[in-house]
Amino acid sequence: MIHKRLSTCFLLNMVFFPAIIPSLFGVSLIVTDNSNLDELVKQNQEALDAHTREHVQWHFNPETGSPYWLEKAKSFDFNPLTDVNCFEDLNKFPLFEDDELRGGPLDRWIPKALLGKPTYVFETGGTTGIPKSRVVIDDFRIDYENFSDTLPDESFPKGSNWLMLGPSGPRRLRLAVEHMAQYRGGISFCVDLDPRWVVKLIKKGKIDEVKEYSAHVIDQAMAILGAGHNIKCMFTTPKLLEALAMRLMDEGSSIEEAGITGIFCGGTEFTQQWYRFAREELLGENVYITPTYGNTLMGLACGKPFDPADDYKITYYAPQPRAAIRVVDFDDHTKVVPYGETGRVKLFTMTKELFIPGFLERDEGEREKPHSKYPWDGVSGVRPFHKIASSTTVGVY
Repeated sequence: MIHKRLSTCFLLNMVFFPAIIPSLFGVSLIVTDNSNLDELVKQNQEALDAHTREHVQWHFNPETGSPYWLEKAKSFDFNPLTDVNCFEDLNKFPLFEDDELRGGPLDRWIPKALLGKPTYVFETGGTTGIPKSRVVIDDFRIDYENFSDTLPDESFPKGSNWLMLGPSGPRRLRLAVEHMAQYRGGISFCVDLDPRWVVKLIKKGKIDEVKEYSAHVIDQAMAILGAGHNIKCMFTTPKLLEALAMRLMDEGSSIEEAGITGIFCGGTEFTQQWYRFAREELLGENVYITPTYGNTLMGLACGKPFDPADDYKITYYAPQPRAAIRVVDFDDHTKVVPYGETGRVKLFTMTKELFIPGFLERDEGEREKPHSKYPWDGVSGVRPFHKIASSTTVGVY
């Protein structure tokens, strides 16, 4: 589903009243009113620079780093331990190729300092060829706790149960949503599906079988919603939400009448037009929906809070400093495009478990200015990169 760009060693911030508080994303930020946003950008650029230095030191220290990066460093024409001092210095690294994530041995990615901890495998892709895999220890918990803290409690009541209607399987999304439900004091009910099977059916032109499979999934969701489980919150994809809403309408009900008050939803089908359709036709004014953009390498980007003045425009903000997205020039990935201009999405991930110093996503979009809730660069209009869009098959997303 869920990306990137850079300028002079970038930013991070929040804006309310003067104080130093824990950031949504794990660092201490100075908080003030919107009139001081420029100063906050400067201060939090320094915070991101510090985060960069810390994690480069971690991943390239022979005592703590992973075998993959310690070996890779031998091929660089610079020394990460001495020559990377701010976020912009990540441009010194060659672009990360995600084909490096195909195949094993997978433990080459585990930092030495984390060896022996219970480890999960999260996969991404894999419709054709060997899937790409990353090791995860606690990142999915941290990512979804941080995301949880951005959700309005009036729409996602603490203690309420969740319906997770989407792919779990090798992507392990179920683990993340289930943990978030538990973090918020609830229980997650999961309806699984296999997106790889759906893509295969679509490529073979077996549209009737796709519809049957979708109906099978919705049958299960309907059964759970009708079983008295006090489910008020939900994660799903746009196509599945639409299918569920239409089934409820056919039976004389609605998403709201089924008890759902808050939905977070992600996928390539979450367009500006679909956002309007969902809010005005599928859900009604009493059901809150927020778009999300994420993937196995980044975690979860938050959508800008809905503003009628935006005409349903969707802008995403990555969970800095753990991950940053920049919108870069199509021909020069080290150059950030001006605000409002179109470019390719570039991802940087820096956690103790994973280091990605610059990866070109399969997406493009427009660079957006910082927002008061997420005061760092965003990206809007996310869509498949135009040079590969015609070869992209959309399944349940």
